[in-house]
Amino acid sequence: MQITLELPDDIADRLQLQRTNISRRVLELIAADNYRQGRIGAGEVHRMLNLSSRWETYQFLKQEQAYLPYTEEDLEEDVQAISNLLGTE
Repeated sequence: MQITLELPDDIADRLQLQRTNISRRVLELIAADNYRQGRIGAGEVHRMLNLSSRWETYQFLKQEQAYLPYTEEDLEEDVQAISNLLGTE
């Protein structure tokens, strides 16, 4: 999906937004906000932003103050995934 935004040049100048990175920054804000609200997970953030690793994704979320703590539910999912891999369901 492609989205077009219009922002007056004088405002963009005051915000020190460069045309080459404004699209990326808007995408980052959308990803962080939706992650924070629980609409998407870290995997979707990773894909949206084409980040190179899980750790880069977590670093991004931390930088945006969107990183959610590792929960008991996360642990249970990880344990189940490992059990599935090892065939010890």
